[in-house]
Amino acid sequence: MKMKSLNVVFFGTPEFAKTALEAIFNSHHKIVGVVTAPDKASGRGMKLMPSPVKIFAEENNLKLFQPEKLRNPEFIENIKNLNADVFVVVAFRMMPQVLFSIPRLGTFNLHASLLPDYRGAAPINFAIINGEKKTGVTTFFINEKIDEGNILLQSETEILPDDNAGTLHDKLMTIGAGLIIKTLNGLAENSIKEIPQPQKENPKTAYKIFKEDLKIDWNQSSETVHNFIRGMSPYPAAFTILKFGNEEKSLKIFSGNFEVQSHSNKPGDFDISKNEFKFYTNDGIYYPIDVQIQGKKRMSLKDFLNGIQNFEEISNP
Repeated sequence: MKMKSLNVVFFGTPEFAKTALEAIFNSHHKIVGVVTAPDKASGRGMKLMPSPVKIFAEENNLKLFQPEKLRNPEFIENIKNLNADVFVVVAFRMMPQVLFSIPRLGTFNLHASLLPDYRGAAPINFAIINGEKKTGVTTFFINEKIDEGNILLQSETEILPDDNAGTLHDKLMTIGAGLIIKTLNGLAENSIKEIPQPQKENPKTAYKIFKEDLKIDWNQSSETVHNFIRGMSPYPAAFTILKFGNEEKSLKIFSGNFEVQSHSNKPGDFDISKNEFKFYTNDGIYYPIDVQIQGKKRMSLKDFLNGIQNFEEISNP
């Protein structure tokens, strides 16, 4: 028996969204429109760069929209004229009700957590920062409240000890694309029963990360520091400040190992030599492996240590 096909308008911008768009494109459902962010200036020349979603849409001759404002009456009218059955949203900005209420089956979003936990902008980062052993993806209907609509489907996955935000992102990107197809199929066949999100007194949150949130707090336990660095790697990257002579520089740390052991050093103190670099935490030691000093490229610890002329000039600010 042939499965019912839905007409879909897709909303998304980054690589995470592009993978979902590609999955829909390769399914039996029909993409009648794609909405993505306006091109963004980036790089030294501030050249306008298209989003991964735009690149895919143009390569496959999909109808593309890049509105500055989602409430623009002309844009709303153009979207209505597509006669979509459903809107699919992945890694996009907040949508107004005048837009998400257009399709007959509603608008659903893919979120990279097991809702209601980790609502917000950085669910992948915070799942690792908080030392979670599992996470997943959720499809849910959009309503007026951010990430609080009724759940359609969820899919779980393990967070491995060597996962960081980058590897988990890629894992959830693939799982999420598959869950979107299952959700579209379920909506087409009317076989999904939406359920309200469970009411939790203190759901774990995933607020937007700013630069001031990236500084490593060496007063915490070694494991907490380790998870924080994993959760911020490779982007936006955790950092600490070191003094080279009279000059302060940030040192990004992308990976490392830790051990719990007693010591008499102050948290944040470090030992550095040609063969070793270690920071003291409140219950042990953290050993960086992969670093980037301000003004230089990312490098191995060995290359970083080889590039230092005078170890005695390095200190805490």
